Amino acid sequence: MAGTLGVRLARGEEAALAECYRAHAGLVASYLRKFVPPQDVEDVRQVVFSEVWRSRHRYDPGRSLEAWLLGIARNRAIDHLRVRTLTTVPLESVIEPSGGDGRDMADTLGRRDQVRRALAVLPGPQREAIELAYYADLTQREIADRLAVPLGTVKARTARGLRRLSTILSSAAA
Repeated sequence: MAGTLGVRLARGEEAALAECYRAHAGLVASYLRKFVPPQDVEDVRQVVFSEVWRSRHRYDPGRSLEAWLLGIARNRAIDHLRVRTLTTVPLESVIEPSGGDGRDMADTLGRRDQVRRALAVLPGPQREAIELAYYADLTQREIADRLAVPLGTVKARTARGLRRLSTILSSAAA
């Protein structure tokens, strides 16, 4: 166990931090997506790994490195959400919904909710590939680089996920 990543990180080996980032950056980003807005995930992830390095002496190598990382990620996500300011819009500047009575908007919001629920049912890797493609507007090559997986894996996950998503949404409409 003396050569494990957690032990090396706790000892302060700089190479261990880089290895930890390569091995766990995707996990941390996926976890953060549950809490922070998509445009803030990368910034919060960088804060998480900065804290990992600063507080490496507090890590107990006998415990789970992933759990320790996600604990730090949770705390940094909470900090991020506490300090952000939400933009408010004066009520007078909001336009009337299309259709006069809001039916078009209600239909759109209903479909959006159905898609989100269907995405939640997908296996994590498939959901992550689809979310990065459609919500983060990344290319398949960018997704492969971000997740550190082969391009073919991203294509397969996306295709399988979209097929499954179509099946889920079709059965929900019936």
